[in-house]
Amino acid sequence: MNNIKYLIAVAGLVPCAVLAEELSETGEMLDGIAAVVNEGVVLKSELALQTEAIIARARNSEQQISLPPPSVLQEQVLESLVIKQIQLQRADRFGVQVSDQMLNEAIARIAEQNGFRFEDMPRMLAEDGISYAAYRRDMREQLILDQLKRIDVIGRITVAPREIEQCIADIEDNVVVNSEFNLSHILISVPESATAEEFKEAETEALYVYTQLQNGADFGEMAIRYSDSSTGLEGGSLGWRTGGQLPTMFSDVVAPMSAGDFSEPIRAVSGYHLVKVNDLRGANQRSEVEQTRIRHILITPNEIIDDATAEQQLKEAVVQIISGDEFGEVAKLLSDDPGSANQGGEMGWTSPGEFVPEFEEVAAKTEIGQISDPFRSRFGWHILEVMDRRIYDNTEEIKESTCVQRVRNGKLEEETELWMRRIRDEAYVVIRM
Repeated sequence: MNNIKYLIAVAGLVPCAVLAEELSETGEMLDGIAAVVNEGVVLKSELALQTEAIIARARNSEQQISLPPPSVLQEQVLESLVIKQIQLQRADRFGVQVSDQMLNEAIARIAEQNGFRFEDMPRMLAEDGISYAAYRRDMREQLILDQLKRIDVIGRITVAPREIEQCIADIEDNVVVNSEFNLSHILISVPESATAEEFKEAETEALYVYTQLQNGADFGEMAIRYSDSSTGLEGGSLGWRTGGQLPTMFSDVVAPMSAGDFSEPIRAVSGYHLVKVNDLRGANQRSEVEQTRIRHILITPNEIIDDATAEQQLKEAVVQIISGDEFGEVAKLLSDDPGSANQGGEMGWTSPGEFVPEFEEVAAKTEIGQISDPFRSRFGWHILEVMDRRIYDNTEEIKESTCVQRVRNGKLEEETELWMRRIRDEAYVVIRM
């Protein structure tokens, strides 16, 4: 099932994975410790599960990917699990949490992208032998790691006004900025405070990889075998990125490249990089958007208020408002939305894509000044009023926000690699394999 293949890749799961369990003398299945990581551990079962996932993805790939020897692959997977454990422990110390609502929204987006409903997820996963509970657990961990990265890396990257001004000045004429690239990447890393000798060793390895690529080696295979990047086990894939999202070190390199080209080794603080352009296309910048000014009232069902009661309360609220009560005052008294209730339910000017689909669908069908009938979303029961609509020229805002992202993302790759190496070096790790 093609949809589920994507879901499996997201969560890092494979059906019917072989767990690294051991038999005791009585025949009882026992797990084992693959690595001690600070106050936690990586289990052999985790290692086997993830190793099997990599093997399954390689087996099911459209390209025939040759994996490294089992011992090398196992070492690479174990290192990735160690780093993940370090990050999760760090997130726990920072108090990073993902609520059930946040998790449900993320899973719902994935379901929607793949053409089926959130409610169908357990059944769809079960058909491929995937535990829904395990899928939710892995998705929650991934969201926690994303939040940690925003706090510990992205949040510390500064963007100076001069950098934004320079970016805006270049954006109209720069071919790279106005294009999109599907890239893959190989990193031959060095320690954070690398010596000249360590850089020389990394350069030698990078040149060897480059020579192999020139002789026809597959870039994805070489990434799996040699890349120290977090994307290495995925064949080095960085996916589609706009020119503004490219790491600064890649921008000048990819400008003259065509689909299928790969670069010579690029020296950076973290080591040597090789980048391949898998595909590229023009990127059109949207300059106008239809915005809607909306206010709403939300009632969230709970142990006391069930769905029928919530719907009835909103029907009565509609009658009140039509009879002369002010919408904003009713919203302040009734709405459970903490973000808008104190503002009389007002949500300001919003653009397409900012709301969940069921909310956006009702808003699109509602005339200016009209109050909708009660309707259900994943957050509860709503009524809404469309206060106004406008065509808004957001070209300059898009340019500025694009440039902020471009500058930040230009620094992100390097900062992330340095951060991961730093927290790895600071951790207490004992490998027991």
